[in-house]
Amino acid sequence: MANWNDPQPTRTGFGASPSFDGRVQQTAGFDAGLRKYMLSIYNYMAAGVALTGAVAFVMANTAFGISVMSSPLMWLIVLSPLAIVFAMSFGANRFSESTLKALFWGFAALMGASLSTVFAVYTGASIAATFFATAGAFAGLSLVGYTTKKNLSGMGSFLIMGVIGLIIASVINLFVQSSALMWAISFLGVLIFAGLTAYDTQRLKNQYAQLVGSEFMGKAVILGALTLYLDFINMFQFLLMFMGQRD
Repeated sequence: MANWNDPQPTRTGFGASPSFDGRVQQTAGFDAGLRKYMLSIYNYMAAGVALTGAVAFVMANTAFGISVMSSPLMWLIVLSPLAIVFAMSFGANRFSESTLKALFWGFAALMGASLSTVFAVYTGASIAATFFATAGAFAGLSLVGYTTKKNLSGMGSFLIMGVIGLIIASVINLFVQSSALMWAISFLGVLIFAGLTAYDTQRLKNQYAQLVGSEFMGKAVILGALTLYLDFINMFQFLLMFMGQRD
């Protein structure tokens, strides 16, 4: 016969088990840490994009910037960001966190100088419209990558191969100058970097469990910001080929 007056001190149901409460607190702490980690990545990435935009605008609208981009220094500015990306990717373990931050800001500034040439090709209004369209698409795709329960890891290899294919096709088109190939490259570029935005967001989210509490956490934030920055900028450039109105 049940004793309804028994306070049941050994009950393990909801709200009574210390181990359950501990798991709830641990999960809540993990989720809060994950949100802080991802927010830090987005903040660095957004700040990098803002710096790029500011530098591009200044370089395109000042006599100094125009003269620099019309000189042989242009090639140094255009090629330097690629060297910085390789340095950050392969030297992350050797570099300090402060060095990685300096490289990231330098990369964003050099990318701004390099992208200043788009102001000479497209109207300011179409550049602004494309930027906001890219920002909206990026936000939606990144949200999908963060919230979806579907494992997107299978997309990774396919998308990376797609990027390699884009590079090869772009080099070929430098010689053949085919407008049809250019449109195909632009269309595929938008799709590939849209997919990479969702994939990279999920990958960065999943990495947190391995990084939490480690000394590499600060570096991972900078590298994650670089990854999403590259997704955003590449998607913007390919989308500009569709939406941009030539000056």
